[in-house]
Amino acid sequence: MTENANISRRGRYALFVAKVAYHFPILGNLRQNGEIQKLQAEYEPAWKCPEHLDLTEIELENCKAELLVKKAVEGEERGKCGIVLQLHGGGYYGGMHNTYRDTAAMYIEVSGGYSVLTPDYRTAPENPYPAALQDAIACYEYILTMGFDPSEIVIAGDSAGGGLALALVLYLRNNERPMPGGLITMSAWTDLTASGASYSEHFGDDPIFGGSYNTLIYKNGYYRGADPWDPYISPVFGSYEGFPPTLMQVGEMEMLLDDTKDVAGKLREAGVPVREHIYPGMFHVFQLGLTLFPESAEAWNEVRGFFKKITPHQPPEAAG
Repeated sequence: MTENANISRRGRYALFVAKVAYHFPILGNLRQNGEIQKLQAEYEPAWKCPEHLDLTEIELENCKAELLVKKAVEGEERGKCGIVLQLHGGGYYGGMHNTYRDTAAMYIEVSGGYSVLTPDYRTAPENPYPAALQDAIACYEYILTMGFDPSEIVIAGDSAGGGLALALVLYLRNNERPMPGGLITMSAWTDLTASGASYSEHFGDDPIFGGSYNTLIYKNGYYRGADPWDPYISPVFGSYEGFPPTLMQVGEMEMLLDDTKDVAGKLREAGVPVREHIYPGMFHVFQLGLTLFPESAEAWNEVRGFFKKITPHQPPEAAG
């Protein structure tokens, strides 16, 4: 970790906890191999939906998805909102779990009332590429049937979900499908060939993936039998003309730092409005801390500002 990084005491504690969780014997091995992600989704307690929200499970052809919406308040005049398609992380091995129900609720808050659809897309090693991308496409097409204008759709994802979000928008553009109104990535995994300089430069100090080649970022179960240089697998190798406004967040200490920096550079070269924010001293998907420490709270406040810029019809609580 950068010695003079100006990070909060709670941020340092969160970094310590993350490092222990990924490197503690047995627990760390299970997490790095993707096994604990599957166990977490299968055995965690039922999520308690906040009283002001409604959660509905949707059956799609190859996967399930969860739609989280804000309940209507009698007598309240609300502006026109949109919907977030949230693609969860987990290295293409982990499934949907309560952390992403919490982040869905956070997206509703910071967007001023957008709905959130989160697919439990198929994962490796049982379902390698292109299963996850196919499920993401199916969810986007489902959203279009709900009556949302494409400009009212924001695609968001963290880690592998961030890479999947970029791959989805590449697919939409390449196949002349309606493009979303915005794109958000958090610590996006965009280079499954691990070719960025940050993979070696931060190998010794990344608190999540550093110090070992036995981690999810070096497993090939997702692209088994396919070409990892394919932009639909490693979006860093794609082109970005015609992309919607994009917010990309990443931690300074990540081995995946260049995965964000390189895509952000391509977006700028293509003339796409992009906000790239490298958070000093932060680790992989630190935003999952929600408001528990200042750096994560700042990241979500930045997401709030992004919605204000791209939302054509501001709900009253988003505009304030």
